Amino acid sequence: MDLTSRTVLVVGGTSGIGRELARRFAEAGSTVAVGGRNRAALAELADEGIGTVRVDVSDDSSVTAARDAVLTRYPGLDTVVTMAGVMHIEDLRDPAHFAATATTVDVNLLGTIRVIDAFTPHLLRRGSGTFVTVTSGIAFLPFPPMPGYAASKAAVHAYSEALRAQLGGTGVGVVELVPPAVATGGQEKVNPHALPLDAYATEAMRLLAQEPTPDEILVERVLMHRWAERDGTYDDLVAQRSQALASLLPGRRG
Repeated sequence: MDLTSRTVLVVGGTSGIGRELARRFAEAGSTVAVGGRNRAALAELADEGIGTVRVDVSDDSSVTAARDAVLTRYPGLDTVVTMAGVMHIEDLRDPAHFAATATTVDVNLLGTIRVIDAFTPHLLRRGSGTFVTVTSGIAFLPFPPMPGYAASKAAVHAYSEALRAQLGGTGVGVVELVPPAVATGGQEKVNPHALPLDAYATEAMRLLAQEPTPDEILVERVLMHRWAERDGTYDDLVAQRSQALASLLPGRRG
């Protein structure tokens, strides 16, 4: 992917990985817009020269309005990155967890689909372009304290695979970003070994710049998660990750 001349929308790019990738695309020479809910963060990005649009991916009408605003301002849009996501620790012994699960699925999975559906007609009319979906190493190697998050990201992976197949031959590609734990948004508190954001963004952008662009953007740190089943390490790694239940869920026996 040529990173120097694209017109990119990063939905959910007001913080963390999305914000850093938006900046990296801009630094490479692409025209960049960011969509999100945080007004203060959007104002900061606007001050940096990055376009902004308010959007709530859990609201159909908000996604539609954002799409119309973006395409009016950026009719040459060719890359849509769907970054919006939430992550919750859930205790499945308590039925009250369902509210967190429902929010997670609505934002992470259905929000991704809403954004893709909104921009698919535009990219198909262009006959070229790229969707960049965002999953997680947790989609392939669950972190038991975050079951809803794991399920939503596994679903986005499957959806991305199906979308890529259905768009085959149209000129519209689908690239899946698969981050490991990255030190942003509180990840460093849950996992002190989380990859620094700058290091992740540098490696991910290098992989995105490859020709042809890989279907999955897998930095070195996430390979053990992505290929755990293939490598025969899955059961042992899930058992190791289950040890976090004792410290993250009150009343859980270690």
